[in-house]
Amino acid sequence: MIRRFRHKGLERFFARSDPRGIPAQSAARIQRMLDRLDSATKPEDMNVPGWRWHPLKGNRAGTYAVAVSGNLRLTFRFDSGDATDVDLEDYH
Repeated sequence: MIRRFRHKGLERFFARSDPRGIPAQSAARIQRMLDRLDSATKPEDMNVPGWRWHPLKGNRAGTYAVAVSGNLRLTFRFDSGDATDVDLEDYH
């Protein structure tokens, strides 16, 4: 279950299907990722072929990412089986 968002546009899209605040061309892919993340109980549940799931390193250790498009990533952490700090970012 998704417990907390960092990106307000992403939170609005998840709660109300309002695409303002996210890239329109990626809305369908982001929706699939959020649906999967909402039902995930551990980070590895997001390891879907084509999503390029990976743990981040260094000062971002404990955070995981999946590729949305180009450099844009859906990033998240897990705490007690729930996704937290869900964000849409280009950290490159």
